[in-house]
Amino acid sequence: MPTWTALTTLSGKDQAEALGAAMEALIPEPTGIGVFEVEDDSGLWEVGGYFTETPDAAGLALLAAIHGAKGFIVSELPETDWVAHVRRELSPVEAGRFFVYGSHDKDKVPTGKVALLIEAAMAFGTGHHGTTLGCLRALDRIATNGFVGKNVADIGCGTAVLAMAAARIWPNPVLAGDIDQVAVDVAKANVAANHLEERVHCVEAAGFDAPALREAAPFDLVFANILKGPLIGLAPDMGDSVAPHGFAILSGILNPQADEVIAVYRQNGFNLVNRDEIVDWTTLTLQRAP
Repeated sequence: MPTWTALTTLSGKDQAEALGAAMEALIPEPTGIGVFEVEDDSGLWEVGGYFTETPDAAGLALLAAIHGAKGFIVSELPETDWVAHVRRELSPVEAGRFFVYGSHDKDKVPTGKVALLIEAAMAFGTGHHGTTLGCLRALDRIATNGFVGKNVADIGCGTAVLAMAAARIWPNPVLAGDIDQVAVDVAKANVAANHLEERVHCVEAAGFDAPALREAAPFDLVFANILKGPLIGLAPDMGDSVAPHGFAILSGILNPQADEVIAVYRQNGFNLVNRDEIVDWTTLTLQRAP
């Protein structure tokens, strides 16, 4: 079945979300709508829709004009088995002791590695992206240095690969939260595929704003692999939710943004322990002051 996309950009989260909501009234209606911040520190947001029928060009042009967006770019996508494509393109990832793989590569798991299964259909957060890879390396580093996580949370967990990594090496349960219920469902599916249902508990939450997370705080380790803006907004809650001497591993930070994030977290009681750059992305390991 042919598929079309219609994409545009504009400034401002509120305006982008309003445009995304307005697209729901189009005929033919889109089968999916996405609103995403462009990760280049430009302040732009991308709004897109997927269609199984040719989208209404006039309707899209009118919506773009009303909401101050650039004109939509409409493209027809070739018919592709995307899961098969991802399986071909995504090779296993090694990050210290961790080995992240899809079921199609189960015969490649090396002896002695901590294996984490992420299915190709759930590819975001497999470890290929510099942010996830950086967090896994940071976790491996603090564990190698003798840290043992007794109360761990993964904020903005996505596939829950970081929560599962912690649950694989330490015996205590891990909490994984995400603002998107779809992501929570994906996380639960991955947790089940790794037989970690008793060790990783997934909840829908914006930051620490869920009863399970509030009641479990303070944590001795928190992962937050999101974006600079949400990380800065989360800093006060992070300061309240991480125990003295506890760690925060942060990513989703473009390299030029790292100094600003470090400064904000320093104001909230954290000291920089390690800073890793992988291509365009920085991962920070911070420790809560006594």
